[in-house]
Amino acid sequence: MSKNPLPHFPATRLRRNRKSAWARALVSENTLHVSDLIWPLFVIDGNNKVEPISSMPGVSRSSIDVAVARVKEARDLGIPMVALFPNTDPTLRSEDGAEAVNPNNLICRAVRAIKAAVPDIGILCDVALDPYTSHGHDGLMRDGEILNDETIAVLVQQALVQADAGCDVIAPSDMMDGRIGAIRRGLDANGFTDVAIMAYSAKYASAYYGPFRDALDSAPKFGDKKTYQMDPANAREALTEIELDIAEGADIVMVKPALAYLDIIHQVKANCNVPVAAYNVSGEYSMIKAAAQLGWIDEQKIVMETLLSIKRAGADLILTYFAKDVALILQKK
Repeated sequence: MSKNPLPHFPATRLRRNRKSAWARALVSENTLHVSDLIWPLFVIDGNNKVEPISSMPGVSRSSIDVAVARVKEARDLGIPMVALFPNTDPTLRSEDGAEAVNPNNLICRAVRAIKAAVPDIGILCDVALDPYTSHGHDGLMRDGEILNDETIAVLVQQALVQADAGCDVIAPSDMMDGRIGAIRRGLDANGFTDVAIMAYSAKYASAYYGPFRDALDSAPKFGDKKTYQMDPANAREALTEIELDIAEGADIVMVKPALAYLDIIHQVKANCNVPVAAYNVSGEYSMIKAAAQLGWIDEQKIVMETLLSIKRAGADLILTYFAKDVALILQKK
């Protein structure tokens, strides 16, 4: 409520500012730009391979050569960054996730190939062990327990091999306590002072991740991730996570998922002074796709409204599988 109330109707008519497209454009409070978008891509081994993901219509896993072509598309559309996620060969997954620190693993090879072909686009790499562990959890385990400090040591090495491959932004998604500070110190000590960290700071233990885990075959083989990812009931805790990650050296913080956590995005934006990212996750994507395929909604309008709502809540950057579609829509405007 305004401290200085406006005159009542008929002196005040808010429809005056809605009467035409030009008027609405002039007073629009938020605008979605292609420069707000980050496009997640799933990478697999092989050549000239594309594997559709059944639970994510329109999204596929692609071999590195195909991924390079997609990144060129992104660059040409003005999308400033792509996020890479590996579907690691099951034979390379192990209890300790050792493939994560192999400097010639799938993600490192993909980064090198993309940087060689498309040097003028940003590359974000996920740091967590779940794509590499045989048990599907984000950290090392002992007797069914996720080991926090032992995991951090591996995550630092994972970040270093990715940075050495040419990754621009390290994105720790594991939710181990203290990992941002350790990764920052590790990067700086090894000459990677210009590599940024986008922290998955408020990452919730959400049911919205199901299709993503299909894409990477990374669902936990037992248990759940509630001992390290956040309780969906909690909001104040998110601000604590954000504060700690910024203090440890995060350049950007993230809220994940986005659509069911708009209130969290809003509170984070109001309480921190670094850029805020939001991940429009796989379940959010797939629900829109499913409803659109059934003819229940107008996909394009719903997508644009959804991403605008995430921007309105306070997100500066949005990771979304709709990035290419939205870029094409915005290009036509």
